[in-house]
Amino acid sequence: MSRAISSTKVVIDEQVIPATIIFSLHNGKIIEIINKVLSPTDPLLQAYNVLPSDYRNLTPLVILPGLVDAHVHLNEPGRTEWEGFATGTQSAASGGVTTVVDMPLNAIPPTTTVLNLNLKIAAAQGQCWCDVGFWGGLVPDNIEDLVPLVHAGVRGFKGFLLDSGVEEFPAITIGYIEKAMEKVSGLHTILMFHDEMQPCASISSPKGADRIQNVDSVTGDSDSSSVSLESGFSSGTKLTTPASTNVSNTPKSCSDLLHDDIEKLDLGMSQSFIKRAPAPVKDLLRKAVQPSAKEEDHSHCKLPHVHARSINHSVLTDSQAKALAKSPYLASSEPIYGRAARLAKSPELKPFTNEYYQERERELELERKARHGQFVIYDEDSDEYNAKSPLAIAAVEDSVLETVDSRAYASFLASRPDSFETTAIGEIIACAQKNPTVPLHIVHLATHEAVPLLRAAIEDGLKITAETCFHYLMFAAENIPDGHTEFKCCPPIRTESNRQLLWQALRKNVITTVVSDHSPCTPDLKDLGNGDFFAAWGGIASVGLGLPILWTEGRKLDEPISFTEIAKWTSLNTAKQAGLHHRKGRIAVGYDADFAVFDPDIEYTVETAKTFFKNKLTAYNGVNFSGRVVETILRGNSVYALGKGVSTIPMGDLLLEPRFH
Repeated sequence: MSRAISSTKVVIDEQVIPATIIFSLHNGKIIEIINKVLSPTDPLLQAYNVLPSDYRNLTPLVILPGLVDAHVHLNEPGRTEWEGFATGTQSAASGGVTTVVDMPLNAIPPTTTVLNLNLKIAAAQGQCWCDVGFWGGLVPDNIEDLVPLVHAGVRGFKGFLLDSGVEEFPAITIGYIEKAMEKVSGLHTILMFHDEMQPCASISSPKGADRIQNVDSVTGDSDSSSVSLESGFSSGTKLTTPASTNVSNTPKSCSDLLHDDIEKLDLGMSQSFIKRAPAPVKDLLRKAVQPSAKEEDHSHCKLPHVHARSINHSVLTDSQAKALAKSPYLASSEPIYGRAARLAKSPELKPFTNEYYQERERELELERKARHGQFVIYDEDSDEYNAKSPLAIAAVEDSVLETVDSRAYASFLASRPDSFETTAIGEIIACAQKNPTVPLHIVHLATHEAVPLLRAAIEDGLKITAETCFHYLMFAAENIPDGHTEFKCCPPIRTESNRQLLWQALRKNVITTVVSDHSPCTPDLKDLGNGDFFAAWGGIASVGLGLPILWTEGRKLDEPISFTEIAKWTSLNTAKQAGLHHRKGRIAVGYDADFAVFDPDIEYTVETAKTFFKNKLTAYNGVNFSGRVVETILRGNSVYALGKGVSTIPMGDLLLEPRFH
């Protein structure tokens, strides 16, 4: 049995053309595409056994390939109160997303072993309204689990170079990355990395505070040049690090360049980053210096690079901004709540038994009793929870932070400058140069300062790609109100000028994909009552909102966005990232009949209460959008329709097949 849909606007590769798409309900595949809109009685439809009642002309709506969101946190099992397979995939389906790839962390246990993957697979059964794939995790003790996980069906792996914020998913080292690349070399997989790392820090957790090396390089240069921190508001203010800064204990990869070399390497990045870059990355930059390259991204920039990295002096002093950026207590990707983390490691408690859940509920209840906006830490010696603000903990070590306003977005932004991202990406590129056969990927890129570095690596033939997120293309730091922690994410939303440059990098194919990084949590963890950006959990719920975000913002560009660009960034390239591009990401014969039916003329306002999110909380509440998904079709079956909701039966499959190459 077959069905067919048509429109005068169908996105097929690089074209938007009239077309009729015929697909089989037996296997959910596209079996024919005719480049015109057929009438219901056309003999071609009859030849494929399409009844008139099974054919729909959707003109003037736009038919796009179903979106593939390659960065989604579904949090099940273990933290299902944050989201879950059912509500997460329903949210995805409501926005034209037909495939999501679930991140390995925030569920308990994380996807770091085959056993843990099987627990996640069991939890997902019968709960998915779109297809679901799984990323595996990179953690210090699972190097021998990587190959078995590849064979078990994970699409690739993700790791952190600083604390993730959940204790069951610790950070990895550069040495681990090099070993992991050796371990998976020759296999069809990809290694992905959270792109934040404190510059020249051997470890970025509070426990390693005494081992932070050359912390001044987080915010400035080791000579007398001045480089400012980004805090996203006023311009021209600079931080200065004295020329006498002691760098004797700096790792070899952070050795300084001569001044004339720095002048040659002006690719629009900060002078302090160029000084800290690993030696192989400096060599890469030297090869990449061309007049056209300088003009392409930063023709107006001169060293030191300061135009997007300024401090709001109505909120912070120079010394406070510098202290925020170098504090190891604030460097974690999230506040380390440690919810059930001890249980995840406990050999006495078998996962998902009655005893496990009873003990976990006890810990959750203790945590709820802590004051909102506090850093909840479990003390194993006393078997008690202690509550303290992350900023208060940092202020114990550096009194200059005692008067910092934790509700000010400028304070949070100053604690995570661009150098966190450029440092991490520089280290990852250095790893790629040592083992160029393994594909690497940078997740949720938020700073334009890394764009010239990525471009140089790509032009040098390295297998490295990067994504950005809908919120980095939509929001700007200048417009985030103080205390509105629903906007907190890591890396942070940066300035308006940075946002515009990310759009440019996307259109120039340095950034190749756009994803949601859907990372929800319960409202209490957002600390909405106190509005403490340092105590709040970071993450923006947004899966299913991508199409209207791109259409709304993209039409404001000097050269308005096209539907072919949207399909490339959110379907084809994300399918390639997940190794699914043999069946997902295109409208083509032999591909899954996955479609997003979009009305570009609908105007609507996001109402959080009407979303499918388990927790009705998102930074997009009240935002006005142009364009809306009116139907989502998964392998030929309608799984969402505007005004009707999701299908009564979940039709999503779990994608555990080997990666396509």
